Amino acid sequence: MSERSLQDLLDSAESPVELLRNSQAGPNVYPGVPAEFSNWRNEQLAWQNTCVLFNQSYHMADLAVEGPDALKLLSQLGVNSFNGFAVDKAKQFVPCTPDGYVIGDVILFALADDRFNLVGRAPALNWVRYHADTGDYDVQVELDQRTALRTDGRRKSYRYQVQGPNAMQVIEKALGETPPDVKFFNMATVTIGGKTVRVLRHGMAGQPGWELFGPWDEREAVHEALVGAGEEFGLVLVGGRAYGSNALESGWIPSPLPAVYSGESLQSYREWLPASGYEGSASLGGSFASSRIEDYYMTPYELGYGPFVKFDHDFIGREALEKIATKPQRRKVTFAWNADDVAKAFRSMFEPGAEHYKYIDLPLSNYASASYDKVMNAGKMVGISMFSGYSYNERSMLSLGVVDPDIEIGNEVTLVWGEEGGGTQKTTVERHKPLEIRAIVSPVPYSEVARKSYAVGWRTGQR
Repeated sequence: MSERSLQDLLDSAESPVELLRNSQAGPNVYPGVPAEFSNWRNEQLAWQNTCVLFNQSYHMADLAVEGPDALKLLSQLGVNSFNGFAVDKAKQFVPCTPDGYVIGDVILFALADDRFNLVGRAPALNWVRYHADTGDYDVQVELDQRTALRTDGRRKSYRYQVQGPNAMQVIEKALGETPPDVKFFNMATVTIGGKTVRVLRHGMAGQPGWELFGPWDEREAVHEALVGAGEEFGLVLVGGRAYGSNALESGWIPSPLPAVYSGESLQSYREWLPASGYEGSASLGGSFASSRIEDYYMTPYELGYGPFVKFDHDFIGREALEKIATKPQRRKVTFAWNADDVAKAFRSMFEPGAEHYKYIDLPLSNYASASYDKVMNAGKMVGISMFSGYSYNERSMLSLGVVDPDIEIGNEVTLVWGEEGGGTQKTTVERHKPLEIRAIVSPVPYSEVARKSYAVGWRTGQR
């Protein structure tokens, strides 16, 4: 008997929205590392003030794409330009549906002329696997699944990041020599702890640093060398609780809903996807509750990926995006939540007998795979808040989302926190009443350091 497909699951549901809003899946988790090495507040402080080591070896999947048609396949799926893309370069890879809506994003590494690696969340990787499997391409793909979905406790590669103001001092000491001058989102090969290590020049919260990766069995030697080198420079290990919250300051929205649940052109893809996969088990949360699944889809322009879209090659979604590009666009912003209104939500938890507001978890307050909260102004919905949490660096609750073109930086809006009707059936949702929280529409990235840094690096087409 063949495995049940995503299409089978959708056919048995009342609607895609009802299926996803009542799914039992919670927010994305970060396995393999302790929740906290010290405490998440100090861990957040360290990436802006000293230096941190992120262990990314567990929570992301890797997809190896190899063969004579590997670059052709990727070029025909990504909105990105591939002009000048060569060995030892990387980019943020964004595939879209034929209607121009984002499926996901991952980091693409060019490891050799015909060998690439994509690292990130499942939706974009599944899209590449599908086209490699069903298209006329001379390619081979191999999925190295994230730790939460495997039982052997192993990966093909380890992956670390050293980030922060002191990052390059730590790296220099670990190398025992001056680090090579690697341009942003370019790669080099070095030796650390007696092991050959591939490195990517990267930055996650506006600070300099490297991403380092190599064979799984060499992870401990490299980790030990980095930790030892970082002792005098205030290196802090970051746990699972703090890790995801760096996106609040750097401005990346991690998990928009993949736009694959409707449309005749995607039916064969839904029939290929398993019902038990990410797309079939993902959950929708928040005060925005449309009956149309299409209202949850996002274009690359809304998510801040507009600069990546280049019409210098043929790719899936090009025709639709050429039309979308000529229209006014919602844009990505940060929402800085009003402290008194946030305190009101917490205070309701200490009022016996009273109906309380939705609990706000810290440092990340997302309670579903994809969050969609209404943002209102003068009685009209003007945007959506999509990823929320607390920044100890900024001493503020923040969220990332999109607003209509006429909403300006500095405007006060109202974010509706919680779900209508007392909440959905998700296990992460207790009975509650929605709360209106005032918020100031703010720049993205929110961190001043990140804005200044990314203006000359991150916004050139990489994350």
